[in-house]
Amino acid sequence: MTQPSRNADGEHDPPDPEVVAKPKRRRYPADYKLRVLQETDACTLPGEIGSFLRREGLYSSLLTKWRRQREEGTLEGLTPKKRGRKARAADPRDKKIEELEREKGKLKREKAQLEAKLKRADLMLDLQKKCSEILGVTFPPSDESDS
Repeated sequence: MTQPSRNADGEHDPPDPEVVAKPKRRRYPADYKLRVLQETDACTLPGEIGSFLRREGLYSSLLTKWRRQREEGTLEGLTPKKRGRKARAADPRDKKIEELEREKGKLKREKAQLEAKLKRADLMLDLQKKCSEILGVTFPPSDESDS
């Protein structure tokens, strides 16, 4: 990202006219663009804008583009833009949803543990019944409603 360098007065020097091996996109800060527009607006004599643009190493198409941006009021065009997606606004319900999802996962794990315990208890009861049949031990009838 090549930007015009600043001289001792704090103003930007014109870009270097030498051709480099691999060209880089020239980018200009907003204050430089505004300064160029102010200086070209102050030019009154014929050919004065052309000599100014040559001195700065700029093309007239850039000047036209910057003027259009200024007239449209799109100052965003004169300031660097942040790239990428826009940040999503935080929804207050997201926190509650996250809590409920955690609780749901916890309840699922707890349910799975209880089902495993129930299965072991059923197996133990079946084993006890089979052992009592083999040994000939009888138990008094129970009030089992589920079997």
